[in-house]
Amino acid sequence: MASQLFSPITLAGIELRNRIIVAPMCQYSADEGVATDWHLMHLGQYAVSGVGLIITEAVGVEMAGRISPGCLSLCTDAQEASLKRVVEFCQTFGNTTMGIQLGHAGRKGSTDLPWLGGKPIAAADPRGWATEAPSATPYAPDGWETPAALDEAGMARIKAAFVDAAIRADRIGFEVAELHAAHGYLLHQFLSPLSNLRSDAYGGSLENRMRFPLEVFDAVAEVWPKHKALGVRFSATDWVARSSWDITESTCFAAALKAHGCDFIDVSSAGNSPEQNIEVGPGYQTGFAAEIRRETELPTMAVGQITEPHQAEAVIRSGQADMVALARGMLNNPRWAWHAAEALNAQAAYAPQYMRSNRALRGLPIPGNPPVATKT
Repeated sequence: MASQLFSPITLAGIELRNRIIVAPMCQYSADEGVATDWHLMHLGQYAVSGVGLIITEAVGVEMAGRISPGCLSLCTDAQEASLKRVVEFCQTFGNTTMGIQLGHAGRKGSTDLPWLGGKPIAAADPRGWATEAPSATPYAPDGWETPAALDEAGMARIKAAFVDAAIRADRIGFEVAELHAAHGYLLHQFLSPLSNLRSDAYGGSLENRMRFPLEVFDAVAEVWPKHKALGVRFSATDWVARSSWDITESTCFAAALKAHGCDFIDVSSAGNSPEQNIEVGPGYQTGFAAEIRRETELPTMAVGQITEPHQAEAVIRSGQADMVALARGMLNNPRWAWHAAEALNAQAAYAPQYMRSNRALRGLPIPGNPPVATKT
């Protein structure tokens, strides 16, 4: 029986060659928001390894929207040029679709690099900045500064930053864009009653809490080309007993996104509270993806400890999701797609420079790699 994992799928007008997605993975290696050689290496290795789609790490739509001083941003010409260099390499030498994740960290911004402890950096520190959020409530009481509650002018500024970043992403050549509304970052902060304590039109009821994320989606959709895919990653639950942000509310959000023209959803969970109590295990989030997909019929990505080829195949074949996104599995094995193709008797694109590495490789070499030299 032919592998479903290696079958194509179309999002908007973009066809992915297979359903293996490289999930966004923060690398904390940018220089003032500018992509470096590390990003070229990190994303380039996946581009030549047979995956269907690569999504960049979270890219801050403004400098104050970054998670850490080492995170990417897309609000200057220098940042745009640096990402264009990475994307052009991947498109020249690879055989995959390139996607970008656009986000804003909100109250979870201004934190140190993980290998330096990952603690909050005070706004007074030269490496830090003041944070903003739906409400003046810190992420945690232990060392986290109180964010400024966003007023309408601040929300308008951030919405415009998402639009500007989307325009830049289109110019760069990205074919898929994903808005980050998961893991406790700004759009998630609006969705969850744990972080959204507002009493105006943007707080209180579920309809009100969804308002700003949907406004951001609509604003980006206005400038993002219709033939390119636009989706949203969100947390299906806070994993906190006292929070109403759970599978029921997130399914309502997914239905609203579908009504607004969303092309796909990427279902994760947690990240908005240190009180979270997560039931972790292989594929622990695929049940959320399955339920939301069943209720909304939106094309859905599943994430979370999906590591084995037959496990990924089962997720697709059983209808739990339409795509699987891998992070730690890809870090551990950038050639995951090759090994999955071997295990599932399927074909994956490969770089001809690497064809001697595995006699089991099937399929065609990546066309045009290496590019033909031209005389000058």
